Amino acid sequence: MTGSRRRLGRRFFARPAVEVAPDLLGRLLVREMSSGRRLSGRIVETEAYEQSDPASHSYRGRTERNGVMFGGPGLLYVYFTYGMHFCMNVVTGPEGVGSAVLLRAVEPLDGIDLMARRRSTRDLRLLCAGPARMCQAFGVARRQNGLDLVAGSEMHIEAGIPAQETDIAAGSRVGVRDGVGRDWRFRLRDDEFVSRARPGMPATRTPR
Repeated sequence: MTGSRRRLGRRFFARPAVEVAPDLLGRLLVREMSSGRRLSGRIVETEAYEQSDPASHSYRGRTERNGVMFGGPGLLYVYFTYGMHFCMNVVTGPEGVGSAVLLRAVEPLDGIDLMARRRSTRDLRLLCAGPARMCQAFGVARRQNGLDLVAGSEMHIEAGIPAQETDIAAGSRVGVRDGVGRDWRFRLRDDEFVSRARPGMPATRTPR
C-alpha cells in the first residue's frame, strides 16, 4: 500500500532541512515521463544539509553551482559529483537560505522495468540504493536542476504513508568530512532498500 497520491505542498518544504529530512521518509518520489510512463519510489533514506553546516554546498554562500539551493522551498537541486554521478536534493527553508535534503535511497514501485534497463540490473535492492543510482534509475541529470516539485509537471513528491518516529533511525552522513558530529542521515530502520553504510560508520540511533 503506497498511501495518498496527494502532492506535498510548498509549506511542507518551507522548514529546516533537519525537520523535512525525516518527514520525507515514507513519501513517494514521482517522475512523469513524456511517454506517459510513471516512475515512483518510496523514500527510505535522506540526509539534511543546512547553510550553517560546513558539509553543505551552501556553507560559503551562493554560487553559480549551488544557486538553486537558495531559490525557495520545493525546488529540485541536482549536482554533478566525482566527474561521473548526479545527486538530487529537495530545497527546504525560506527563499534566500541555502538548505536542502539529499535523497539517498527509495524503494522502487512504478516503472521498475525502465529503471532496471537504465541501471543494467534486475536486483530491486540495487536499483535506487544510493543517490547516484537513484538519479540514474529516474533519469535525473543536469536538465532537471531547478525543477519545481510543487507546481511542475515533470517531478513531484506525494504524501504516501509517512514513517512513524519509532521506525526512523538517525546517524552520521555518508562521505562527509566536515560537520561529522551531526546525526543528519535518516533512514527507515531495517529497510532492505537503504544504501549500505561503509564499514566503520557510527551506529545509528532512534531520534528523540
